Amino acid sequence: MGVLDGIKILELARVPPAEMPAMMLADMGAEVLKIDSPDPERPAGDEWVRRTIHAFTNRNKRSMTLDMKAPEGQAIFRTLATTADVIVEGFRPGVMKRLGADYETIRALNPRIVYCSLSGFGQDGPYRDYPAHDMNYLSLAGVLNLIGDAGSTKPVIPLNLVADYAGASLHGALGIVLALFGRERTGRGQHVDVSYLDTTVSLLAATPNMRFFFSDGQAPKRGEGFLGGSYPYYAIYETRDAKLLTIGCTEPWLWANFCRAIGRPDFERFARQPDQFVRAANREEQAAREEIEKIIRSRDRDEWYDLLVKADVCVGKVYDVEEMVRDPQINHRQMIVDTQHPTHGRVRQVGVAIKLSETPGSVRSAAPLAGEHTDVVLRDIGMSAAEIAGLRAKKVVE
Repeated sequence: MGVLDGIKILELARVPPAEMPAMMLADMGAEVLKIDSPDPERPAGDEWVRRTIHAFTNRNKRSMTLDMKAPEGQAIFRTLATTADVIVEGFRPGVMKRLGADYETIRALNPRIVYCSLSGFGQDGPYRDYPAHDMNYLSLAGVLNLIGDAGSTKPVIPLNLVADYAGASLHGALGIVLALFGRERTGRGQHVDVSYLDTTVSLLAATPNMRFFFSDGQAPKRGEGFLGGSYPYYAIYETRDAKLLTIGCTEPWLWANFCRAIGRPDFERFARQPDQFVRAANREEQAAREEIEKIIRSRDRDEWYDLLVKADVCVGKVYDVEEMVRDPQINHRQMIVDTQHPTHGRVRQVGVAIKLSETPGSVRSAAPLAGEHTDVVLRDIGMSAAEIAGLRAKKVVE
């Protein structure tokens, strides 16, 4: 039994960051119905099916197709919404109102609804209607300019983990759960307004780089600060076999363990200092790092890893993805799991990251094909076979 068994969610999302919140809740038992648009150009065949069912952010969901621009489609959606607990939508502000499915419309039908909107800039403000993607939010949030080496003219573009997933997806899932908890106390739902930009600013504010900005006006800069990669105790080193190792010894005692393990206890004096929150490493600190680079190149990556782990050092191998999925810790924690598809057999998935002791989450089904459950859903709300056939003829569903 999942902790969210009995919670019904309707999802209108077209991009994975907006799909992930409902997936996380589906992992915990919520019943998620994904509303897909009818698409006569949608590819068919085994290759399309194989790729679709592996979609991580759509697992544990059902899917129906529904033309939300058609009056009949809007009426069906509102019928579904009257018995739903949560709606998740990822459109620009104003789109749901044009589709007759905005928060105020749905709330009038179902005052208990928790309605989560994920949009680039939120439901109000001067940027409300602007288009953007992860890198744009990172740049406006001041995050992008901090990523990369101090001497580079341009920052490094990271994967879209920050604004899209750590930002919008995780805050969206948390916001929904908080609103459901609030509903238990008040009996009323509410609108959860999640902005990709807002959540990115919030994540930046939690970093050590920003610790003294508002209090002392110390603004962080790219490649500087003790987490910027310029200091020997928090750096990436190349090993003899041309692989990489990360050393993250920001605590003095852990740095001392590392220095003793590599035979250079004299380097303990380069432990993290209080003035390193925003400045880059000085010449002497850089020289120490260069000397350590020579030492680390004397052994292979895995040899160093085993030695440093035993010395109680914060160390990591820089894996490629093929290595990651074979890692014993990741597999022990069931972060790589299999589910069975009725026609395509084994579907490999990343597991559930939140481990609950009494009501653990689970991967019960692979991602659905678009419209896979349309007929079942329509029958459940009382439609006859003739009515469903009529909707299909009008292309309201497919």
